[in-house]
This record gives sequence, C-alpha cells and structure tokens, in this order.
Amino acid sequence: MTSVVPARTSLESTFPAAMLSAVGTKESWRKEVHRPATSTHKWWAKRLGTVFRGILTSAITPEGDDAASAYGSAAELAGAVVLDPFSGSGVTGVEVLKLGGRAVCFDINPVATLVQRQAMQSWDMQRLTTAYAAVEASCRGEIDRLHRTEDGRTALYYFWVATVGCPDCSDRVRLFDSPVFSKNAYPKRVPKAQIVCPECLAVQESRYDFETATCPNGHVITQRGAVRGQVATCRHGHSFKALSALNGSPPAYEMYAKMIANRDGSKVYEAITDWDRDLYNECVGLLAGLPDTAVLPRGELAHGNNTDQALKWNFRRWRDFFNARQLVSLSMIATAIRDLPGSGAEREALCALFSGTLEFNNLFTSFKGEGTGAVRHMFGHHILKPERTPLEAHPWGTPQSSGAFSTLYKSRLQRAHLYKAEPADLVDVGTDINRVTGLSRPLAATIVDSWESFSATTGQAAYVATRNSAITDLPAASVDLIVTDPPYMDNVHYAELADFFHAWLQVMQPYEGYAQTFTTRRLGEVQNADSAEFGKAIEAVWAECARVLKPDGLLAFTFHQARISGWVQVVESLRRASFVVTAVQPVKGEMMTSIVKAGAREPSNLDSVVVCRRVVDGATNPNRSIEESLATAQKSLAVLRDDGIDVGAGDVRSVVRGTLLAYLASVGTSLDDAVTAQVDDLATETITALLAPA
Repeated sequence: MTSVVPARTSLESTFPAAMLSAVGTKESWRKEVHRPATSTHKWWAKRLGTVFRGILTSAITPEGDDAASAYGSAAELAGAVVLDPFSGSGVTGVEVLKLGGRAVCFDINPVATLVQRQAMQSWDMQRLTTAYAAVEASCRGEIDRLHRTEDGRTALYYFWVATVGCPDCSDRVRLFDSPVFSKNAYPKRVPKAQIVCPECLAVQESRYDFETATCPNGHVITQRGAVRGQVATCRHGHSFKALSALNGSPPAYEMYAKMIANRDGSKVYEAITDWDRDLYNECVGLLAGLPDTAVLPRGELAHGNNTDQALKWNFRRWRDFFNARQLVSLSMIATAIRDLPGSGAEREALCALFSGTLEFNNLFTSFKGEGTGAVRHMFGHHILKPERTPLEAHPWGTPQSSGAFSTLYKSRLQRAHLYKAEPADLVDVGTDINRVTGLSRPLAATIVDSWESFSATTGQAAYVATRNSAITDLPAASVDLIVTDPPYMDNVHYAELADFFHAWLQVMQPYEGYAQTFTTRRLGEVQNADSAEFGKAIEAVWAECARVLKPDGLLAFTFHQARISGWVQVVESLRRASFVVTAVQPVKGEMMTSIVKAGAREPSNLDSVVVCRRVVDGATNPNRSIEESLATAQKSLAVLRDDGIDVGAGDVRSVVRGTLLAYLASVGTSLDDAVTAQVDDLATETITALLAPA
C-alpha cells in the first residue's frame, strides 16, 4: 500500500517552474501541434501537457534530486494509479499513460468523457480510413451539390447579415456595423478588402480604410454601417435597440456574398444571385422532408451565465443555432456516422470529429479574414454570443476550407494518431526548446468504466467515466497520486456550453453508455458563482480524494482565481477535508492572448500548483509565520520574473493570496473579511515591489 510519492518531493521544494514555464509557453501557442491527442475536440481551460508532465515527474522525484532532468528523461511512474477527478480534456491521463502509470479520469460532463477517450485509446487507421470513406460516399456528393454556383464551382463560404424591422417605420435594417466584410489579417501590409453595399448588396473590391465608394448601382457607401453597439438606425433616421426589434423571435438572416473556389485554385468573392437563393430555399424544403430517423440536434437552452446572451436574442432551441442548409448537411454526416456498423473506437472517433466540426459550422461563427484560418469559431468569447454577420462554411470542405469535417480529419485525427504512436515532448536542451521522442510510451490504453474492470486489466489501462467525483467506486487507499485542474469558481460554466455538442451527440450515441439526457448539467457540479456553494461542492470531492489516497500520497492541482473568495473557499474546503497545503508553486498557465484573459482587469499568465497532503499522514505547512509565507511567495514569483517569464499583477495577487491563505488556514486562523483584507493589502504591496520598473 506504500505510495510511490517520496516523503518530501521536488514538487514541494525545488519545482523547476521556470523551465516548465518556458516549455509551456512554446506549447501554449500551438497546443494542437505539440499535444494533438488532447486536441481532437473543443474543451475549455485545457491545461498544458508539458506542465502536467512536470508536476507528475516532480511528484515522484525526492527533494534534492534534479526534477528538471527527471522531466526530460524517460521517467517511470511504475504502474502507479493516478486520479484526476476533474479530467476535462484528459491532459493528466495522457501524461500518466506516457509515463507508465495507470490513469483514473472522472468528469461530470459526458462531452469531456468523449474527449478523454479519444485522447487515450488507439485507432486502427485502416478501419478508420474505411469508415471515413463510407461516410464520404454516403453524403459528400449531395453536400457538394448544395454548396455550388450555377456554373458548378464550389462555394467555400456564404456571408450572411442579420436583419430586423424598424419599430417606427417597418424598414428592414441590415445589421452591418461596417460594409467591409473581408480584409487581410494584416491590413496595413495588405490593404485590399471586400465591401458590400448595405443598400443593394452589390460586392466590390476596395481598401479596408476606404472613406467613400460608389457601388455599381450608384449608391454611396461609407465606413459606417447601420449598427453602433446595441443601437441600429434605419434608412429614415429612426434609432432603436436591435434586441428590442426582434419581437420574441431570433433574427432573420440574408445572404449577401459568397467566396468561390475557381477551377484554377484561385478564390473570388461574388454577390448572391437568385440561383443561390433558390438553392438555399431548396434546403429549407429538404430539411422539412428529413425522416424522423435523421440525426438533428435535440433540446432547448436553459438560463445560465453562458447561455443568457443567446436567449436574449431569442435562440431557444439548439437547432436554432444553424440555418437550413447547415442542418441538412450536418444531419447527413451525423446520420451516416451513427449508422456505421459496429461500435468500435473508430466510429467513436468520427462522432467526436463531427462534434468538433459543429464549432465551425453554425450561425455563431464569423469570418476571420484573409491570410489566416477563415472561420472564427463560436467559442472565442466563452459565451454563446450571436453574430450579426455570421459565416456559413462548406461543412464537408475542400483542401481550401477551414474548420470542415474533411480538413479536421487530417489536422485532428490523423495528427493525433501519429502522436499516440510516437509521442514527442518539448524539452529545454539548453540552447533551445526541442521536440524529443523516445521519452514517453505510446498511447494505446484499454478504456474501462469501472474499478473492477480496471483492476482486472493488464497492460496500459485507463478508467474513464462520467461521474460525480465526490462519489466513486474506488476502494480506500487505492490511489498513489491525485493531479487535477478543478473548475474555477466564476469562469466558464462548461456544461452550459457543452450542451451545444451534446444536443447532437445524445442522438448519435458515440459509445455504449453515452448520456441520453437533454442536458449535460448535473447535480454535483463544482462550478458555481455562489462562493459558499462552490466551497461545499469542491469540499465533497476533496473528501473523497482523502479517502482514496494512499498513506503519504499527494494531491496537486492547478488553480487561478480573480476573486479572493474563490481562494478562500478552496483553502477552507481543503482544511475541512483534512488536507494541508504544503506548497504553492507558480507556473505557466494559458495563453496571455486569449480573449477572455485579455479582457480581464488583471490578465494572468500563471497558474498556481497547489500541493497538499493529508493531516492524518502528519503533514504540516512548511512556513512558520505569515511573513515567511509572504517571502516564499515573493521568492517563487521573482525566480520566474528574473528568468524572463511574464509575471503580471493578477499572477502576483493570485499566488500571494493562495500562499498566505493556505498558511493561515493551517494554523487555524478564521479567514474572515479582516484577514482577507490584510492578505489583499500584502498582495498589493508585493505587486508594487516585484513589478515596479527598475
């Protein structure tokens, strides 16, 4: 029953945070390239595989030994059982298997479970290729026919604009904020742009910074569209809030342009013709005539932090997120996949691939522009934000497409397969950070869904299940190490967004036992904007972790929280579950350039690795006073800063809060308002001291 975790680990003392932050920074720019196994499908707040490899290797490296060398070597978990109770995209499980451990991955959301299964199990590429070809033969010809011009060329993208009626005069208002609908990602370097006449929808080439232009029908075009913020103005000068003009229905949409692939490989923008409109109207009829057995999204939106924006625009059902041509085309793909014979890993992979395609093919996507991937996916803001000028893409796609089923098959599934066969890790070799193979085992886990099956399975195995991690079937003292990334109190509410995918997946049944409920929301979800409820839910999980952990085992998790109440609840919940924090280690987190982080008051670059042991095992906090705790936090942050790692005010505030609150909790101090105010004052002083210009 002895744990593989040393009595004192490098994770708690000499954690190589600067090195891991450097390799993590490189991974963060292209996660899908450096860790493709966990990038087959969208999941939110996906952690860095390099950092989690570092956490795992440091957790089995004794204090005083070189944890950086352990990270860059063929380290060995020697069959140790590692639990992740908030498994998300499966980052922990993948890194555990690569290091020779046995992974237990739980998540309360079935979409996350599907993503994890793709990350860890292998695919027979011959079978996968055959299944893909069968789907293509079943539906591609018809999808191509529905995305073409009158002369037979392929339509890559259709451009749409939302319209509303003016409440004062009933004038139809096209909700353009600008007539520029296509420009280069670097417009100053390449100023060429496409503009549309808001009056007659004529399309012409111009510059992104044009002042005025005249369309072929004689209308004068300026840079200003009908919309400024939430207010629209009709042609007769009446101004009104666009939302107020919807009258309880989603906005209507009108096609105004298309991007065509010419036969010589060039691309051209053209205006919409009556032929295009007739083709779309045919899709409306086809949708109405689909049989009851066809796969279509089920379910309605419920109120929530991440769904209310869509509900305000009167999107009530998940099928409202798609136009008629999208529903017909996507239904053909989904139905063909559902009806593939058998229930193997390859069919499941195509279900996940289809689900990932949905992110780029709906009414909430937009055009990114020339010189980059054309489709801006729907989750850039981590809320369901309606688009006034959505982009409709060809869902099967061509080699010139972005975010299509065929292109994602290559960039996601084929890339993941190659990675699983020969995993590569980013290693600091002194002069550079290189991709190195041979340090990790191939990924080919047997996936099971119970502890009984897990115990009976030899070889590489992963117990992957959709369940509340506060209630498990794991025996007491059965887990060597727990490594996870719990939900943050007030960030993205995953279930509200995952329901978008689940609306289709529940009908497709990617694997036996996939949830058939209309929503992925569950009792027991930890995420809650109410700090007290958040604390209760996460405490229940920590208590179960304490029960299943072996004597002298270790719990480590990454955390970042903008509100001090989140830190208070996490620290208090650990104390109530009889854990003591033995270290708080700052390390590279998500990309600084993410939209969500860029919009924060104090954007963050770092996560805190919170390391805990059980009170029953004799664990104590290593700091002897609040002053020593503050010095510990300042030193760890200064090491990163001095090594060239970006450290911002939000990072300093979070790490200082976590370190000080953990110490105070360990000595029985009540974390009341006066104490948290003192902690925040010390955090502010540290920001000034560490980040002041030299």
